[in-house]
Amino acid sequence: MEGLRDILLASDNIVFFGGAGVSTESGIPDFRGEQGIFRTKSRYGYLPEEIISHSFFMKNPEVFYDFYKSTMINQEARPNKAHLKLAKLEEAGRLKGVITQNIDGLHQMAGSKAVYELHGTIHKNYCMNCGKFFGLATIVMSKGVPRCDVCGGIIKPDVVLYEEGLDSQTVESSIQAIAAAEVLIVGGTSLNVYPAAGFLQYYKGKRLILINQSKTPYDKRADLLIREPIGEVLGRI
Repeated sequence: MEGLRDILLASDNIVFFGGAGVSTESGIPDFRGEQGIFRTKSRYGYLPEEIISHSFFMKNPEVFYDFYKSTMINQEARPNKAHLKLAKLEEAGRLKGVITQNIDGLHQMAGSKAVYELHGTIHKNYCMNCGKFFGLATIVMSKGVPRCDVCGGIIKPDVVLYEEGLDSQTVESSIQAIAAAEVLIVGGTSLNVYPAAGFLQYYKGKRLILINQSKTPYDKRADLLIREPIGEVLGRI
């Protein structure tokens, strides 16, 4: 903890790269863990990873939304110690950006402003016909497939489904932030999901900090490696 604290205090150019493990301490399940979303049994007989694909959404929006609303939206979730500490580091002028693979919006809820959401967010949704945007409440309150109140088109969550590419502007901004960072904190991610995991190849800074409960392909490259829940770690700093 002292080593981590000293590194953070010595830099005003820190970037954070996080995955699902950042939000598990807020009660949001990850994808591949023992209690993860991919281990959820669908009552329709489809695999979860099949349901959250672009082609499945287009063919079976009713089933998609039944699964999506019951499994991937948690309105009760609140920022944990990791989210709150990162927001404080940004407020103090030390943290320059948060790059997240999560879609829950908890970083913004905690107060972070420079957030790059690689996989989109549940809080933005748009009509596939006319492009009108809708908030999360529209999705949650809808029965069946949510439809646009202007043209009747199907509303799609602004999240990256399987078979879809990442937003090019978000990718570019994320890579630029990582490339310019002096200190890079990577937390709550196994670094096995690409293309996001590949972003670390652009880091040329002085200190790479890995905080994750399981092994990652970058463990040997880390200047500081901590195998504990990230909320507990950052909460003690």
